[in-house]
Amino acid sequence: MTLGGAGVPDDLVQPFQVEASAIRGRLVRLGPAVDEILARHDYPAPVATVLAEALALAPLLAAALKYEGIFTLQTKGDGPLSMLLADITSAGDLRGYAQFDPAQVEALIISATGVQPSLPRLLGSGHLAFTVDQGPHTERYQGIVELTGATLAECVHHYFRQSEQLEAAVKVTAAKDPQGRWRAGGLMVQRMPEPGGLGSEQDEEGWRRAASFMASSTKAELLDPELAPDRLLYRLFHEDGVRAFQSQPLRFACRCSRQRVADMLGALPRGDIDEMKADGEAVITCEFCSARYVFNPDELEATRAGDH
Repeated sequence: MTLGGAGVPDDLVQPFQVEASAIRGRLVRLGPAVDEILARHDYPAPVATVLAEALALAPLLAAALKYEGIFTLQTKGDGPLSMLLADITSAGDLRGYAQFDPAQVEALIISATGVQPSLPRLLGSGHLAFTVDQGPHTERYQGIVELTGATLAECVHHYFRQSEQLEAAVKVTAAKDPQGRWRAGGLMVQRMPEPGGLGSEQDEEGWRRAASFMASSTKAELLDPELAPDRLLYRLFHEDGVRAFQSQPLRFACRCSRQRVADMLGALPRGDIDEMKADGEAVITCEFCSARYVFNPDELEATRAGDH
């Protein structure tokens, strides 16, 4: 966890409960972590904004699950922003990257005349997928839904509507601060089943109130590094009572390494490796953190022999 303005906690997931009803929620604040991820890439502003929102969404959704491993949020579409990926480990290590067509994104920027292009124009038609990977000896869970909505949050709501297991609402936002540093934030409220209570008039009213309070949060509040998470939660939900639990720190951390790249090269056909070579060397760049791994001819041969 890092500290923002006036010593306010930053880069975290803050779980909470609305006391008057069976509503659980999470608040995500990202400052240095999201800024470091985006600083490693030269993304156009529209691409960086959507990726920053995805980086806030991933821990919001992952925190609703009990898992040990990696949670991944991914979009794939036929638009200028063809793929978006954000993943987070159960330890709070966060990373992400985007694939896009620079010329098509530039054309969108020009046509949008200074405003963020709409998500459907960026992503096109495709799907949104959530994946939980708990290791090689467990079955991966994956949920997939069509990309439907004007924002990433609306796409996630579409997924919620398709799922009988999860009734929830989310709100995310991202922008640069006056110093040019990226920030992102989000809120999620989730309706928890109560024995004999779900579907009652009181339960319905509690859910409507919690969702309305969450929706009343502003972009400025979600991104303000000087507004403490517990203060924001009190500001939004104090009428019904709110209890904050232990927060989880988030940080940027990539899982790439020279050893992992060498293992990957060793599993490729020799012809594929030959196509990668330039002046006898192969240069592999991590899509997440932009780290470069250079393998000379002898090192490439060593990967084939498993001696790396």
